Amino acid sequence: MDADIPDPFAAWFAHRGWVPFAHQRAILKAAAAGRSVLLMAPTGTGKTLAGFLPSLIELAANPCPGERPRLHTLYVSPLKALATDIARNLTAPVAEMALPVTIETRTGDTPANRRARQRATPPDLLLTTPESLALLLSFPDAPQAFAGLARVIIDEAHALAGGKRGDQLALCLARLAALAPGLHRIGLSATVADPEALAAWIGPDTEPLAAAPGPAPEITILLPEERLPWSGRMGLAGASAILARIRAAGASIVFVNTRAQAELLFQALWRLNEETLPIALHHGSLEIGLRRRVEAAMAAGKLRAVVATASLDLGIDWGAVDQVIQVGAPKGVSRLLQRIGRANHRFDTPSCAVLVPANRFEVLECEAARQAIAAGALDGDSPRAGGLDVLAQHLLGIACSAPFLPEDLFAEVRRAAPFAALSRADFDAVLEFVETGGYALAAYERYRKLFRDAEGRVHVRSARVARQWRMNIGTIVEQPMLKVRLVGRGGGLLGEVEEYFATQLRAGDAFIFGGRTLRFLRLRELTVECAEGGARDPIVPAYAGSRMPLSTYLAERVRGLLHDPHAWATFPAPVQEWLRLQRAVSRLPGREDLLVETFPRGGRWYLVAYGFEGRNAHQTLGMLLTRRMQRAGFVPLGFVATDYALGVWSARRPHGITRLFGEDMLGDDLAEWMAETSLLARSFRAVATIAGLIERHHPDAHRSGRQMTVNSDLIYDVLRRHQPDHVLLRATRADAARGLIDLDRLSAMLTRVKGRIRHLALARVSPLAVPVLVEIGRERVADAADEEALLADAEALAAEAMAAEEPAETAQTELFD
Repeated sequence: MDADIPDPFAAWFAHRGWVPFAHQRAILKAAAAGRSVLLMAPTGTGKTLAGFLPSLIELAANPCPGERPRLHTLYVSPLKALATDIARNLTAPVAEMALPVTIETRTGDTPANRRARQRATPPDLLLTTPESLALLLSFPDAPQAFAGLARVIIDEAHALAGGKRGDQLALCLARLAALAPGLHRIGLSATVADPEALAAWIGPDTEPLAAAPGPAPEITILLPEERLPWSGRMGLAGASAILARIRAAGASIVFVNTRAQAELLFQALWRLNEETLPIALHHGSLEIGLRRRVEAAMAAGKLRAVVATASLDLGIDWGAVDQVIQVGAPKGVSRLLQRIGRANHRFDTPSCAVLVPANRFEVLECEAARQAIAAGALDGDSPRAGGLDVLAQHLLGIACSAPFLPEDLFAEVRRAAPFAALSRADFDAVLEFVETGGYALAAYERYRKLFRDAEGRVHVRSARVARQWRMNIGTIVEQPMLKVRLVGRGGGLLGEVEEYFATQLRAGDAFIFGGRTLRFLRLRELTVECAEGGARDPIVPAYAGSRMPLSTYLAERVRGLLHDPHAWATFPAPVQEWLRLQRAVSRLPGREDLLVETFPRGGRWYLVAYGFEGRNAHQTLGMLLTRRMQRAGFVPLGFVATDYALGVWSARRPHGITRLFGEDMLGDDLAEWMAETSLLARSFRAVATIAGLIERHHPDAHRSGRQMTVNSDLIYDVLRRHQPDHVLLRATRADAARGLIDLDRLSAMLTRVKGRIRHLALARVSPLAVPVLVEIGRERVADAADEEALLADAEALAAEAMAAEEPAETAQTELFD
């Protein structure tokens, strides 16, 4: 008999030859003491079972207390599929032990009759998502439904915290704590860089609990069998080597970074797949039925590989996966570890991962990530303030349930970690917006959604407002999507593409989708109709916002590797030679400085800055830098931004480089650019949608993306002119600073390199600049021969420096201007 785990659970463990993990016992002790915990544990350690054990033991000992069934435990997952899978996995042991426990799921896919039954007769364990939880809390019977709630389990907490879904869930958890004061919280997570911050997000006084780490993963770097590309992000040159690894393993998940990359790599693998190995495709734009069939086939062992995006970062436990192959740079250490954990779901077996860099810079990033994992290092964003647009949605949802006093709800909201520092002024501004729309919109009846009674209680204005709120709930705002339908025999829905992409197609155009080449026929209402086949050069749908920038931590490690020639031994020979040439011709970027090179080519002048701050920050830097260059008379002609560098080309030779990169560019230059750019309008549309100003769904119609864009742009212009301090404009600027323009990161870089800008004026392109020039469309680099021509220029410059028997720094003109 196990002293900590009672029968029938101890017998159930013994029957399978399992010994309970120490963290499973620790969670039981914490539950007995009424302490909330955050359990961080690797895959294969019974982490999910640990979360449910206290509830199962309590329910087994005290089945159905009271006359009316009550909800005992709420489980919240970021994925509907994960909630369904966990429910299935829990049902088996509950049935085997004959426990008097009922288990059900409640997601957007749950039929209406079952949802109604669950509200009248709740199960013991209800598994749901953040959006469905917010919806349940908006009903008038929410106080009664959750009054007896004993425990809430938050799975994959690390994937939720830090984003707007995390803000929404934190507010819902604070609400649950108010409705059920004795609520016990259990967070389940992968290991994170800042456990205390994540524990605080789970709830006040939550104790971080780290399980014993499993074996270190086995990570190798796989290069193309032929040449290593200078640039590009798709990794198609490695297709034959990837197929060989798939062939040698039982089952593999091939992760990529974008949906377009998934489509192209899937096609490249099948062109080489003469043995017709069963390889499938999985990404978020495919029709849900197709995705479910792929998941079922993988779980049944019928596939050798699946090419996937972040759609499989979390989800169903496939214990038979032998290896994970990451094609393209991982962009973050923690993100890579999450993906690697999808292989070998056994605690005593190391996960096997293969990294396939798409170009030379990505070799550096892959090696930096491999070394970081070996050192046990992690990355992750620091906690940020909760979104005011999310708060607006939450306030209206609470009013839909019951009237509230502002001072009471303000105190409750501040108990949610993302809103702990929320000022009363900001709270009141958000509440005023939900009540009236704000000063600039107060004249419009449709923006008035709340009213106050004589006692100061806030009420929802009408049943129609509550109905509209429930139809538009959620913080995930995607680009407007259109269905893709294959017409003719064997046709049907294939998935979705973005409206913007679809409107660019002309009859007869070919595009790749779902692993097939399709011919565009027509756009009929909200559906893209197409047929099989098409031109020889089909295009691939692009999806906005699907690329993640290089993490700050990984960028620091890459700069460290570049700065230390002793670390180059781990790089493949072509990369070592590339870096040696760079050192001879110019210099290498330092850990804390900013290397800027200028050189002439083809009648133009080029400026390349190696910031390693990610594509978004470099994009913003390019916008601001070209404005300054224009004022200085250098006549900038364009720029290209990568995760690693910024390249600008101009008609005249740039000089005064230190002044160009001064911190003051974040003053007037930034203000003027942000007033002109459409990026803020894009951010505003998402903010306005979450806050309920723009509605995606109506009872009688669905708004097209074009309609929503026109409406949001009109409102955006009105607010900018008449109420520039409107709470939604403030939320928009905050979002843009963290996301589209990555202002915080750019600001940190300019501060770091102040007084450390190293400018080298070169006679020709440097080896490190070759990949940047290859990215510039105006270079018209069409094939390997053109790339090698660029390198020949760099090698010639290196030869001249070596022939002069001078260090590269003195052979060139180095300006610390």
